[in-house]
Amino acid sequence: MLHRLTSLAWASLLSLAMMFWPTASANALPPTPMAAIPGLSSLFTGTQPDLGVRDGKLSPCPDSPNCVVSQNADADHKIAPLTYQTDRDTAREVVLKVLTVVPRTQVVEQTDNYIRFASSSRLLGFIDDGEFYFPEDEAVIHIRSASRLGESDLEVNRRRIEQIRLALQDLGV
Repeated sequence: MLHRLTSLAWASLLSLAMMFWPTASANALPPTPMAAIPGLSSLFTGTQPDLGVRDGKLSPCPDSPNCVVSQNADADHKIAPLTYQTDRDTAREVVLKVLTVVPRTQVVEQTDNYIRFASSSRLLGFIDDGEFYFPEDEAVIHIRSASRLGESDLEVNRRRIEQIRLALQDLGV
């Protein structure tokens, strides 16, 4: 019963997001409260890292604990890849739709086998970069999510990916 209610809640959120959050405005991260203070709007955003898929792999995590990755990771940074039961294109489209309802998140780049997104924290606007890699020969989605700045993220990146995992399960992907 709880699983069905969760599925209905996610479906409702997706529907509402599609009605009230047009695609054009979804491509911009909303300003944070700190953005109102002159000079502080970019203090916490950091530099966009050079990410992507190289030789079938996402970039490894740095030593800091504010990163998770599903490929070639040590125990502290490891997270299981997402799995899907449908075809790759459908899984990719559902991931894109789920990202539209993740707060303060925008898709930065997308190809047939890759999605990159950026999420900002509510108060200070810290930016986290996330990636989804859809290999052709496996029914998995490899993932990486990391903070641009700082040491600890209080498990925010891990929790965000796990929430996306639950959403995909609830949507039957």
